[in-house]
Amino acid sequence: MALEKAYKILALQENISNGEAKSMIDRGLVYVGNKKVMIARGEIDVNTNFRVIKVEKAKPIFENDDIVVVDKPAYINSDEIERQFKPAVLLHRLDRETSGVLMLVKNEEFRQRAIKEFKQDNVYKEYIAWVEGIMSEPMEVDKPITTQKKNNKAFSNVSPKGKPARSEFFPDIVSANKTKIKCIIHHGRTHQIRVHLRYIDHSIVGDEQYGGRRAKRVMLHAYKVRLLGMEFTAPEPKAFINFE
Repeated sequence: MALEKAYKILALQENISNGEAKSMIDRGLVYVGNKKVMIARGEIDVNTNFRVIKVEKAKPIFENDDIVVVDKPAYINSDEIERQFKPAVLLHRLDRETSGVLMLVKNEEFRQRAIKEFKQDNVYKEYIAWVEGIMSEPMEVDKPITTQKKNNKAFSNVSPKGKPARSEFFPDIVSANKTKIKCIIHHGRTHQIRVHLRYIDHSIVGDEQYGGRRAKRVMLHAYKVRLLGMEFTAPEPKAFINFE
């Protein structure tokens, strides 16, 4: 059996550059059967047939002279969205596999007003998630969070030395040994929902970094944001509605 690096075989199959092939694997878009290809440089049978997930385009939700709001698809970095909507700049970020409401601002005056609202915890942020285990009643986690960055990757933990963070979780649907929940967060630290859910033994499905089982994506969606009297909603993805 002849072997070759996964990204090289993918590049030939899809007629793309080696760099594009590496990026697709790193994003979690490439499968062999139902198994995600994890390592771009891993060696694999040259006759392997890959299945590649198509990434949706970011859909604009709202725009005026101050702000652009988009429904960010999973698998795309927030920085890529920023490049698409230049000269607007990101007001906040979503993790690569998190979908939903992402806001960009068009002028510095509005950006400063919005940042002040975030700092004063005046911004309503509601997410939808599928989590491990059965959550039978609402739960609240009010635990500070620290974040370390290594090799351009962030990792957060609950720690008494951290910054204040509070999250509220409300169960919606139970299916097998997992629960669909609504999450409302205060403060908004890096990976806050993911860390707080792991802390109460309900890691997000697909969030292997924080204890979740492997899935096609991290099952977290930024559903609704209220800022300065405006409300923005990103419809729940089909993957969440049909998830079993």
